[in-house]
Amino acid sequence: MNYIKTETEGPVIIEPRVFEDERGYFFESFSQRDFEAAVGPVHFVQDNESCSVRKGVLRGMHFQKGDDAQAKLVRVVRGRVLDVAVDIRPDSPTCGRWEMVELSVENKRMFFIPRGFAHGFLVLEENTVFQYKCDNYYAPQSEGSFRWDDPEVGIDWGVDPSEVILSAKDAKAPAFSELRNMEE
Repeated sequence: MNYIKTETEGPVIIEPRVFEDERGYFFESFSQRDFEAAVGPVHFVQDNESCSVRKGVLRGMHFQKGDDAQAKLVRVVRGRVLDVAVDIRPDSPTCGRWEMVELSVENKRMFFIPRGFAHGFLVLEENTVFQYKCDNYYAPQSEGSFRWDDPEVGIDWGVDPSEVILSAKDAKAPAFSELRNMEE
């Protein structure tokens, strides 16, 4: 595996070594030992999967607060997404900075998003299947979000906003500035 640090401290892009032949391919998608050597100790407890049947679906920007915060290791097993992590740590010098990576079945990249970051992704192909590991269980009482198109954060999704498909909940997400007083 190739572990690529991002400009923002914490998120890591992971490129697996892929072995291909006439039968297809093989790659190791996760090794606790190698992951901890490159990233640090993380104990994943839950795996999740979503399928987005339409191009333009945007899921985010989501996080869990306090003791329920989650680190995630995300990847695409069918299709393609733009995946984004935003630093929401109030005392961080990079609070509000975002990192983006394209994840696809072709490039087989993964993205590690540590605790203290919001996460979202834009679906670039129909019937995209997205999988992720979490180091903490889902806790609805601790979930939070902010607008995907918040001008203060300024994520460049590269898409016309009229083409974005949001859940009702994401469409009503608050502004990033409203998170400034949240507890970590």
